[in-house]
Amino acid sequence: MLFNSLRTSFHSSFIRIRIPQKKIFNLSFSAATATARMDSQSPCVLVLSGKSESEREMVKCLKENSSLKLADDVKLLTFLQSETGWQSEKDEFDFDSYMVSLMTTCFGRVLLWSPRLPSTQDVVSLNFSEIPVGCVCIADVQFKGRGRSQNIWESPKGGLLFSFTIQMEDGRLVPLVQYVVCLAVTEAIKDLALKNGIPPLDVRIKWPNDLYLDGLKVGGILCTSTYRSKKFNISAGVGLNVDNDKPTTSLNEALQKLTCGYQLRREDIISTFFNKFESLFHILINQGFQPLEELYYKTWLHSGQRIVVQDQTLPIENVVTVQGLTSSGYLLAIADDGEMYELHPDGNSFDFFKGLVRRKLT
Repeated sequence: MLFNSLRTSFHSSFIRIRIPQKKIFNLSFSAATATARMDSQSPCVLVLSGKSESEREMVKCLKENSSLKLADDVKLLTFLQSETGWQSEKDEFDFDSYMVSLMTTCFGRVLLWSPRLPSTQDVVSLNFSEIPVGCVCIADVQFKGRGRSQNIWESPKGGLLFSFTIQMEDGRLVPLVQYVVCLAVTEAIKDLALKNGIPPLDVRIKWPNDLYLDGLKVGGILCTSTYRSKKFNISAGVGLNVDNDKPTTSLNEALQKLTCGYQLRREDIISTFFNKFESLFHILINQGFQPLEELYYKTWLHSGQRIVVQDQTLPIENVVTVQGLTSSGYLLAIADDGEMYELHPDGNSFDFFKGLVRRKLT
């Protein structure tokens, strides 16, 4: 991860290393994919906006210089929010509402929105050097979204789909960013419930980067990074089911079940997310992840969980108990005999509902 120009990914495979008193297994989490297909040859519209006058001038330069591009030579049409020429529909993103609620100094202040994109993650990754740190790309629909392990995530309307840019210098903290993103999502939803007097939604973190509600997946996080000029350029992507109930559930469906007439809006969720993330990110950069651990463990699904670790190449099963995270961000577990296990997020099958880790055959 520390080599120049080496593209790294938090969801990539890790080298299995022998550590005294500790065994390492890799875990695999599959991402669900939708079946809808869209015409990827049609032009995509990207609308640019900024919170301050200087940021609006910045996006104006991006448009005038034709700086932005999409993958696979997909044609891109860019507009400023203030321009006419792009058709606004009633259910499209409300720029003004979002900007008014945004209280950050860096994250989310430059916004790229599209009704339809191949992938928000590709937009921020491909254009990282052209857009400012903290810039966010939002799409109503994406037809070549990416999940973990090269999975394709095709997302119809009803989801909050966005990616944004982060830059860091300390490589030891880079793997922990995905946990801060997950935590910011759950904290944003709690904050909105408290602010609006609605029943809290118990959105929980399934390690390392999935979000669950009432036992069903409601969202996921994907972080990728490149290393250049002594800095890590990180693209963080979030997918959250706000109104789309299929194939699992959504936040607003859960609110309806609680006989609540209030509906969460994408603009409110993402502005509150960035307000939360910026604060949590500053703690991570200045103090490390330890001050955030207690809050993280209250939010995740795994404290004290008993897991059966199986290796299909050996007739051995070990029962381990999840203790927390290691200093490098992997899952720490301990066997009944005191032996320590470090569980990595690839190469194994992990069904946390069944409490089972099974080593995959390669």
